[in-house]
Amino acid sequence: MALMAAAAARMDDHDEYAKLVRGMNPPRVVIDNDASDDATVIRVDSVNSHGTLLAVVQVIADLNLVIRKAYFSSDGSWFMDVFNVTDRDGNKVVDASTISYIQKTLEADDWYYPEARNTVGIVPSEEYTSIELTGTDRPGLLSEVCAVLVVMGCAVQSAELWTHNTRIAAVVHVTDAESGGAIEDAGRIADISARLGNLLRGQSDVRAGGGAGSQAQHKERRLHQMMFDDRGGHAAADADADAAGRARTEVSVTACEERGYTAVVVRCRDRPKLLFDTVCTITDMEYVVHHGTVSAEPGGGAYQEYYIRHVDGHAVRCEADRRRLVRCLEAAIERRTAEGLELEVRTGDRAGLLSDITRIFRENGLTIRRAEISSSGGEAVDTFYLSDPQGHPVEAKTIEAIRAQIGEATLRVKNNPFAAGDDAARKDAGDAGAGAGTTAFIFGNLFKFYRPFQSFSLVKLYS
Repeated sequence: MALMAAAAARMDDHDEYAKLVRGMNPPRVVIDNDASDDATVIRVDSVNSHGTLLAVVQVIADLNLVIRKAYFSSDGSWFMDVFNVTDRDGNKVVDASTISYIQKTLEADDWYYPEARNTVGIVPSEEYTSIELTGTDRPGLLSEVCAVLVVMGCAVQSAELWTHNTRIAAVVHVTDAESGGAIEDAGRIADISARLGNLLRGQSDVRAGGGAGSQAQHKERRLHQMMFDDRGGHAAADADADAAGRARTEVSVTACEERGYTAVVVRCRDRPKLLFDTVCTITDMEYVVHHGTVSAEPGGGAYQEYYIRHVDGHAVRCEADRRRLVRCLEAAIERRTAEGLELEVRTGDRAGLLSDITRIFRENGLTIRRAEISSSGGEAVDTFYLSDPQGHPVEAKTIEAIRAQIGEATLRVKNNPFAAGDDAARKDAGDAGAGAGTTAFIFGNLFKFYRPFQSFSLVKLYS
């Protein structure tokens, strides 16, 4: 007991000292559109702590900005980094409200030190009830989950679902279908959890919380934590990548003994939020990035180099830890991607809409590999990444059947698969809908214009 009291006293002293240091050295942020010809440069200086880099990267990722190049370094207790960013179209960030948001958020002391808030990395929510599902994936699972939620009087406000190596993780925000508020009754929450647990056949974990006592965490970081798995499985992904002719993920972890660091090098296909995914995993595995560099390579590749130590100050200690770090980084990079057709449904929201849409997918023999669900202002915008159960492309007749069943909803095939295909088909598409770019809209019999659709190949899609 005396030892515990002494440890607590030391912790309090450390916290008070940390607060003093932070107060004397507030974060400094500079956003410069003149330093680079082709990117906005964001410079951040702050007191360093475990998770500081992730906090900065999370802000950039949440704004859907693309990090073209980055450097970061910590000198003792001081953290310094530079990010060259653009929007998704490759343009500099010039919107005044976006620049103001970045500045104010990154200069807020409690953004880097979540212990200053109610709970580490978590804030209370009174607007919805958060449900977390993890377990073994199977065809039609999301459809069954949605059906249960409808029966239980729940309205889905937003959700995100990932699958990888036969596993599934989902964070679902629901409200009471009648009142529109969070579900606060403990007995009802327990009933929802029990029914979903039965649906998942005892192979999964179901957690639900609501009302003022519920805790809402960053969805994508939470999904990484829920999907965390240092077991094997990347060999199969590598084989699939070889078969499809794609660049596969390569992660190397080597000792840097002269400096007392472990060097981590990642080479893979570049995509949005890649840095967030790798830094999130490194942070959650309780490693600290002391130095690093990130850059986009010619041909669509990405290069990341980190010099890390464990939070206890040591480099990676043994071969087992080295292999574990490699596996976890490979999985974190791969699970964000989705093989298959990216289909967006945009329509007026109503009770049971998501249940109906996912049921239609299931009845047409499709598997949902990833999903992003949102509802705002009476409009539902749902994005699904679909394939057949074997991972094969979705046939044109299947999509036509889906369109007919959904009715008045607007379906959109994002990242048009014809972009790399027949030039004549692309010209027809442009004539049929000028200004549509690489997005194919499905209205009536629009597929008549796309004769090569019958044989389009599997497309790698990124969020």
